[in-house]
Amino acid sequence: MKKHSLSIILITGLLAASLPLQTYAAPSGGNATEKKEKRTNVGIKGGFNSSMYFSSHLEVEGEVMNTIENWYKVGYWGAVFFRFNMKRHFIQPELTFSVSKGSILFNRNQNHPDSENARADINTTIRSFDLPVLYGYNFIKKDEYGMSFFIGPKLSYVWSQKSDTEFSGFTQNNISEDLYPFHYSAVLGLGVNISNIFFDFRYEIGLHNISKSITYTSEVNGITATQHNLIADRHKNVLSFSLGVMF
Repeated sequence: MKKHSLSIILITGLLAASLPLQTYAAPSGGNATEKKEKRTNVGIKGGFNSSMYFSSHLEVEGEVMNTIENWYKVGYWGAVFFRFNMKRHFIQPELTFSVSKGSILFNRNQNHPDSENARADINTTIRSFDLPVLYGYNFIKKDEYGMSFFIGPKLSYVWSQKSDTEFSGFTQNNISEDLYPFHYSAVLGLGVNISNIFFDFRYEIGLHNISKSITYTSEVNGITATQHNLIADRHKNVLSFSLGVMF
């Protein structure tokens, strides 16, 4: 009997130790009540992203390229954010710095079946300052554990001096791309938190073309002229993961 009692005490102690600590506040009346949730949180996070720049229209000197390969590339990002809690709902504005990379590949001679393949690449690296404003809902919220869904718009400002597009395999010279300075996206994702540690997965879809214009130089009768016969309209899709802490 003593052995059974001792076993029960040990098991009870282990279970109690494995449970998260609960914080209680005792009001002046003397009855302990559970501590109220913070109305506002601040946090930091960082992670990796995988970007793909989908091409909606690619044209080289009047020839439309219909067969295109879009490739993901890995980048990274970091953010600070505020969270305004309303029971199970929250609003979360963020200030983010991100590096997104992607590439598209195609055969320049795809419209000439008798010609050899001539691979061309467009590799894009964009550094940007981003401002997502997210609405979230905690569909699981119990003790120290939670799981939420979030969605919202995102505005990005492209740091043009630190962003770059490389063109390889082209016959044109001095190719240069001018990106739109502001990008607009929609974001949705899923977040999980254990106490004040959390991680989230999110998907971002660009809402418009990011390429403003592409120019190159050519010589006509010994005169160098700027040409605009390259078009690479594309929008970005981004999958990302982050890990962070919330205070």
